[in-house]
Amino acid sequence: MSTETERGLSHNKSDFDFHGRSLDNIFDEYQDILANGPVGHSNKYGGFWYITKSEDIFNAEQDPDTFAVGPSMLLPAFGTDVPLIPIDIDPPAHADFRKILLPMFTPMNISKLTPGMRETAQQLCQEVLTAGDVVDVSAKLARPMPTIIFSRLAGYPEQDWPIFDRWIDEIIYERTAHPETAYAAGRELNDYFDRLLDEREKAGPGADASNDLITQLLKAEVKGRKLTREELLSYCYLLFLAGLDTTAWAIRSALWYLAGNPQAQQQLREDPDLIPTAAEEFLRTLSPVQAMARTAKKDTVVRGQEIKAGERVVLVFGAGNRDPEVYEEPNDIKIDREDNRHLAFGGGIHRCLGSNLGRAEMVIAMEEFLKAVPHFERANDDEPWHGVGPLTLKIGA
Repeated sequence: MSTETERGLSHNKSDFDFHGRSLDNIFDEYQDILANGPVGHSNKYGGFWYITKSEDIFNAEQDPDTFAVGPSMLLPAFGTDVPLIPIDIDPPAHADFRKILLPMFTPMNISKLTPGMRETAQQLCQEVLTAGDVVDVSAKLARPMPTIIFSRLAGYPEQDWPIFDRWIDEIIYERTAHPETAYAAGRELNDYFDRLLDEREKAGPGADASNDLITQLLKAEVKGRKLTREELLSYCYLLFLAGLDTTAWAIRSALWYLAGNPQAQQQLREDPDLIPTAAEEFLRTLSPVQAMARTAKKDTVVRGQEIKAGERVVLVFGAGNRDPEVYEEPNDIKIDREDNRHLAFGGGIHRCLGSNLGRAEMVIAMEEFLKAVPHFERANDDEPWHGVGPLTLKIGA
């Protein structure tokens, strides 16, 4: 790797990171990078270029001929080196794999899940109210809500749900400091889906009248052929991690903000029609996906900075979502912000397929929590805004 001086990097963050405790003060770092060096190079995770301006990120997302998703959008890896379908697949194969999932996540299909989502949220909120004056709402609401909703949608047996949180924690949140733990959990998860697929195939197509995601994947075809076992496992692996983690983070971070801002909390309680708008603002400013990786397919230049073919590139959505050229007062959280075209779900052909589902779960969780809980505030200010760890709140304080 060339030195920073040789590459013309006068204001560079060679230790830039977007995981774990690095997120504690990441918004100050974004502000500095956006103002002084929006393209730079970090030495973390084998080295990568970071791109932080909203326009540059959108352009890269629209240019798969220059910025490939392979070998993976995930940096570091999600406990496996197998490309995850469809997010790690480049055109032209990507379209064939993505269209299998598209019908399952349309707004019409997601709307059919709304009654079940609301009932689940109401039950979980009642459990919060009966759990005492100080409650971990991450454990009681933010995490179980997407686990229940997505597990029913996907067809994961209910008796298996208690083990899911550990796999999420070890694969996603241990991968930076303890990659061996992430890979071990990844093998367990892969074995789990291998057994589940065996059971489904052994039972035969007529044995299960459900229309869950696994059933749909078993029926699916690509170019006139059934999916291979390896392809099925890749789909299952990705859907599990994406379906259970990001929405839990989004619900938790929204409640984290509201717990520290009683005026906003009361405003949403008095005007619940504003909650979907507020949810978009929380997604913009406290997004569960702060960045995703690409690989340069050819030499290119971004804001005067040369990036060579084969080098890894990270599109920092969290910084782009706070770009002052796009957002007025970008670091302020305004729950009534309009024209909020953010990057929380990415963009281009690899935009998040589950955005309709994630939005619906987040909005319903907030609606039911604010309806059920008259007031809440943080019990532990050391708990960070990010992740799916504990969020301890004083309920009714």
